Amino acid sequence: MRCFTVLGPSQSGKTTLTEALGALEDRARATAFGDRLGLRCFDYLGEAWGAFDVAGGTDNLAAAGHALAASDHAVLVVPPHPEAAPLAAPYLRLVEEAGVPASLFINHMDGFEGRVRDTVAALQTYAAHLLVLRQVPIRSDGEITGAVDLISERAWEYREGKPSALVEMPEAIRAREQEARTELLENLADYDDALLEQLIEDRVPAPESVFAMVADMHKRNDILPVFLGAAAHANGVTRLMKDLRHESADPEAVAARLRVAPDAVIAVWGDNRRHVGKSVLLRDLGGGLAPGASLGGGTLGTLTAPDGKALDGALEPGGLALAVKSDHVAPGTVYTGGGAQPVPDWAAGPVPAMARLLTPANARDEARLSGALSRIAAVDPGMRLSQDAESGHALVHLQGPMHLRRLSELLAAEFDIEVEAGTPAGSYRETISRSGETHYRHRKQSGGAGQFADIQMTIRPQPRGEGFVFDETVKGGAVPRNYIPAVQSGCEEALAEGPLGFRVIDLAVTLTDGKHHAVDSSDYAFRTAGQMGLRQALRDCAPVLLQPMHRIDIHVPSVYTGALVAQVSSLKGQVLGFDPHPTARGWDVFRALIPQPSEDELFRALAGLTHGTAWYESQFDHYEEIHGKAAEKVRAERAEADA
Repeated sequence: MRCFTVLGPSQSGKTTLTEALGALEDRARATAFGDRLGLRCFDYLGEAWGAFDVAGGTDNLAAAGHALAASDHAVLVVPPHPEAAPLAAPYLRLVEEAGVPASLFINHMDGFEGRVRDTVAALQTYAAHLLVLRQVPIRSDGEITGAVDLISERAWEYREGKPSALVEMPEAIRAREQEARTELLENLADYDDALLEQLIEDRVPAPESVFAMVADMHKRNDILPVFLGAAAHANGVTRLMKDLRHESADPEAVAARLRVAPDAVIAVWGDNRRHVGKSVLLRDLGGGLAPGASLGGGTLGTLTAPDGKALDGALEPGGLALAVKSDHVAPGTVYTGGGAQPVPDWAAGPVPAMARLLTPANARDEARLSGALSRIAAVDPGMRLSQDAESGHALVHLQGPMHLRRLSELLAAEFDIEVEAGTPAGSYRETISRSGETHYRHRKQSGGAGQFADIQMTIRPQPRGEGFVFDETVKGGAVPRNYIPAVQSGCEEALAEGPLGFRVIDLAVTLTDGKHHAVDSSDYAFRTAGQMGLRQALRDCAPVLLQPMHRIDIHVPSVYTGALVAQVSSLKGQVLGFDPHPTARGWDVFRALIPQPSEDELFRALAGLTHGTAWYESQFDHYEEIHGKAAEKVRAERAEADA
C-alpha cells in the first residue's frame, strides 16, 4: 500500500481533489480523525492507496507534519492566482523540511484567466526545489478547456466529470507549448549531463527517456513538478494520479528518509472517542502487524482496518490500521523492534503560541478537566499543557482560535465538560528604586513564654535579573547565628507580595544589628520580624512596577515583513531586526522585544497582517519598569481581581 498527503491553504480544494482521486474507480473508503485529518483509502489499477487529507490553516501544520512523516509522497494543492502564492509558503516550507517527494497541483483552473507562468514564478519564491511545469493550458474563448503535456506533447481536452480525451494540439497554442517545453528541458538538463549534451547538439530527446529521467528526479526529490486542473470537474485528476502511480516511492523510502529500520511502524495520528477511548492510526512500513502483536514495549489491544472493520490477516507493507485501547502507543512516534523514537522535529508544527486559562463552568469538574486535558494532549501534537503561576489554573498553549474552539467542543462532546477560556494576566513584578534602612521589633506576651526579636536591616536595589540576595554583618552575637536563617526566611516570605500587590524581585537585604532575649526569642519570632520589617521597608524605598519583556522570533514570508515594524511599535515593543531564514527560501526571521501582556494582541494581529501564514516563538528576556497611567491601570486591575 502506498500513502500520500494532500495539503495546502484553506479553500484550495484539497478535500475535493482527494474525493476525485478516490472516485476514479469508485471504491473509496473514508475515515475522519476529528476535523483536522481525513483518510481516504481506495484502489487504482489494482494497487491500494491511502490519502491523508489535512485541513488548511497553520493551526493544522502539526497534523500535516505527522501525515508527511508517514507518507511516500505529498500533493500540494494551491490556488491559481499569483498573489495567493504566500498562502502556500508554509506548506512548501514544510514539504521541503520533510524531504518527501511532492507534486504541486494548481487547482480551480476553470475560472482562471491569468498566466500560469506567473503563478509558478510566484510560488518559486518560496521553494528551494525547482518547480517544473509539466503542462500548459489550452484556452478557447477565454476559458481553459484542456492541457498539453510538455514531455509527450499530447493535447488533452477536459470533459465534465470524465477522463480527458486525447485531441490534436491546437495551432494557437503550439508556439507557447514549444517555448514552455524548451524551458522544461533546459531546467532538466541541469540535472542530467546526457540531456544537456543532446540539447547542445540540437538533438530532440525521446519522450520515453525524458519521462524516465523526470520520474527518477522526482523520486530523488530533485524537482517539484507542477500539474494543472479543476478537481470539482475531475479535470486533470487522472493525470495527477498517473504521476503518483509512476513516480511515488515505496514504504522503504519512508524508512530511509526517517533513518529507521525498514520494518518500522509509525503512529500517525490519534483520537479520543466516547465509549471507545484512545485510537491511534498506524502505518506498518514492513508489513506483518497483526492483532495481539507487541509494539512499543506493550501488546496491542484491538487492531482494526481504518474504517473500523475487522482486519483480514496481517497488514501488507505500507498498510494502515487502527489501534484501539492501546494507551501505551503514542501518536507521533516511530516504533522499531523494541525501541521507539519521536518523529523528526519538523513534523511537530509551530510552537503553540496562544495561551488560554481554562476553567470549568462547574467547579466540581476541576479534577475531571485536568484528566481530560491530559488525555487530549497525549494525542494532539499542537497542544501543550502547563499551570498558570499566578492563578494556579490549567494553562493550555494552542495553535490558534480554531484550535481553541475545537478543544472546547471536544471537551463538551466527549467528556461532558463545559469550559470558559480566559487570557492569562501578565506576570508583573515589583522592585525598589532606592536604598533604605529599617528597624523592626517584634514583641508579644500572651502568658508563658513570649516572642521577642529585634532587627536592623539595610535594603538596596539589585541590577535587573540579579534576584534576591541576603547577607549579614552582625557583630558581637547581637542576633545569635542560629536565628539568622529565620530572618532570611521571613524576608523571603515578604517578597511574595509587595506594596503594589506583586512579587518583589531584584533587591539585597543586609542584617546589620539586632537584639534577642534569652527566653522569649525563637526562630518564629525572628522570622516574623524579618517578614514584617522588610514589608515596612519596601513601602519606604519607592517601589516600582515591572512588566515582563519577551523576545519574539517571528517566522514570516518576506513579503509581509515590512508590516511588522509598525505593529511592534504600536505594542510599545522594540524591533531588534530581521534576517533571511537560513533554510526556508522566501522567509524572514523577524526579532523583537514586546511586553508579555501585549503578546496576545500580537498573536491576533499577526493572523491578519500575514493572512495566517506566520508564527512566532517567545521566551522571557527581562523585566522593565512601567510608570504613569500604564502602571496605574495594572494596579487597578489587580485590586479589582483581588476584591
